[in-house]
Amino acid sequence: VAAASRIAVLVGAGISVGAGIPDFRSPGGMYDTLQPDLLTATEAERDAMRAEPTAVVDWGLFRHNQFPYLEVRRPFILGINEGRWKPTLSHYFIKELENRGKLARLYTQNIDGLDYNVGLGAGRVVACHGSLGKASCEFCSTEVDMAWFLQQLRDNIKDIYKIDSSAPASSANILCPSCSRPGVKPST
Repeated sequence: VAAASRIAVLVGAGISVGAGIPDFRSPGGMYDTLQPDLLTATEAERDAMRAEPTAVVDWGLFRHNQFPYLEVRRPFILGINEGRWKPTLSHYFIKELENRGKLARLYTQNIDGLDYNVGLGAGRVVACHGSLGKASCEFCSTEVDMAWFLQQLRDNIKDIYKIDSSAPASSANILCPSCSRPGVKPST
């Protein structure tokens, strides 16, 4: 590192696991703990998620039924935007590379946005899978105000984990203000 003049960094889930964010595929992660019976879905959709848990985040399901995705991700989306998880030493190391003028680019596969929480310049970060810090419509690509989306998520999407007692008992569509279709989600 001392001899390098420019450094590109590629990170994945491991950098955020230390912050308490489980990765999707490991024991205890989203796919391992998925409970399709709790989700607002048809029996055929639940069967598909039982057979292949990644179906919960698949466009093929979302375009017909956004509820499983939003119900599973609700606490994570809200928690990230409320600052529940903090950057790790690895995030601060990357910031130090930037401070020393050595960071050429950070390529991150993570959607948690913890890279931005240490003050990394947005121009240095390439979020390969998008970020939970922005929301847009999957149908018309209109970006929506994040505060508006978070309020819609709180008001319209049930909490399958029973963490938020103020959450609705059942989910209702979050309609895009531009095209009026139920396609608004984080830009991931």
